[in-house]
Amino acid sequence: MQQGGATASLWATEALRGPKPAQDWRARLREWADQVDLVPDLGQRIGSRTWFRGLATCFGLCATALYLSPGFHPVPGAPGPLLSDAQYDEVRSQMTTPLALGADSGRHMGPTDAVQPLRATPERPQIELSAQVGSSDTLARALSRAGVSGGDVATVMSMVGGDIGAGVRPGTRLDIVLGRRASRDRPRPLDRLSFRARLDLDIEMARAGGTLSIRRVPIRVDSTPLRIQGVVGDSIYRSARAAGAPPRAVQAFLRVIAGQADLGSIGAGDRYDIVTEYRRAETGDVEVGELLYAGLKRARGKSIDMLRWTKDGRSEWFEASGVGERRGELISPVAGRITSGFGMRRHPILGYMRMHAGVDFAAHYGAPVYAVTDGTVTFAGRHGGHGNFVRLQHGGGLGTGYAHLSRIAAVPGQRVRRGQVIGYVGSTGLSTGPHLHYELYRNGVTVNPLSVRFTATAQLAGADLAAFRAKLAQYRALRVGLHDSFARGAAADPTARVE
Repeated sequence: MQQGGATASLWATEALRGPKPAQDWRARLREWADQVDLVPDLGQRIGSRTWFRGLATCFGLCATALYLSPGFHPVPGAPGPLLSDAQYDEVRSQMTTPLALGADSGRHMGPTDAVQPLRATPERPQIELSAQVGSSDTLARALSRAGVSGGDVATVMSMVGGDIGAGVRPGTRLDIVLGRRASRDRPRPLDRLSFRARLDLDIEMARAGGTLSIRRVPIRVDSTPLRIQGVVGDSIYRSARAAGAPPRAVQAFLRVIAGQADLGSIGAGDRYDIVTEYRRAETGDVEVGELLYAGLKRARGKSIDMLRWTKDGRSEWFEASGVGERRGELISPVAGRITSGFGMRRHPILGYMRMHAGVDFAAHYGAPVYAVTDGTVTFAGRHGGHGNFVRLQHGGGLGTGYAHLSRIAAVPGQRVRRGQVIGYVGSTGLSTGPHLHYELYRNGVTVNPLSVRFTATAQLAGADLAAFRAKLAQYRALRVGLHDSFARGAAADPTARVE
């Protein structure tokens, strides 16, 4: 009653005030637009009156846009001014146009009033060049590419052939001076040439009396092995590199250690010991050779001491006790333990009994996978449930397969050596986690890989063992870091050798 009375009183009050003035049309339009939803969401309440009203609004707006569109007819414009033949030739000579389409731009400039013909053009008496030997280049090709004539190249190669051996190192700089030619139809003669033939030899060649002569400048070289020691931090690779070990030496060190222990088990606090061939010239240039010694002192677990030793003409790795590996036998494809053997088993993914045609090695993700012996890569790529897969063919009908790799480091047709990295542990294909599935084939049929021994050992004895222990003691007594043998002389350190 109170609400009804209040409404009636309000109506009476409005009536006594008289008629309400007309509102502005903009305000009325705004009120109407607020009450009526002209652009509803067409993805909701499909089929309702509001949805059809929104559809009609959409079609109306599209039709209006199409009706008011200017069309796609070209807009006529005034044609550009035509150039005369002389103007066109002058502009064209400064353009860059494809030579493959017959263009000759860039070869001459358009003639102007300032151009005067010359009866003869002067030549520089000498041309000084600086060339570089490429990664897959030879000295002869580098000289020819720099403009040295074929006759001079043959003369240079006959004079330095015994000095460069297999060839100069990639990146070697060649300082070349070409002299004045006798006539325009003959090449410039080689007046001077200098380059680094080897780490211990500079070669300088000069023309005197029309004949090239050679001067060999020897360079002293310190061949003392480089020893790097340090404590493993977050990463053994980063720790060794921070200590100054060359990348090649660290990679070789990791390959040797991986054959003895799981790299994932190496933790902070372990100490590494690296000795590698290292030749340093008095000019500051260096050459890093083969790894000689790899040691790892474990905070927990067995320490590792491996020395490279030549036995029966072959370079092999031996433990400090004189025990090593004999070539010709299969090595383990990865550093890890066997988790699944050869034979019938219930597949962990498919859920039914199925032949397991290999053995599984547990290893951490990214661990290197090695070729168990020398062979040829016959397949490298995606292979069904094997995921990333590499297959090698060895002699005598023997073949091996490596599955579930994260990355492949081999290509079909490639020759690989025993212990060479061909991939990295992963979990591709039908796999529940990172591991290596390893298969062995005889005449194309899978056999139990455990039926073949992975490693056969060789034992040093007698004079070989004594020489081996003497070399090991020499490396262990080697001072850590670089040796300044040029300043103090080789006699101050018995292991230092200056050539």
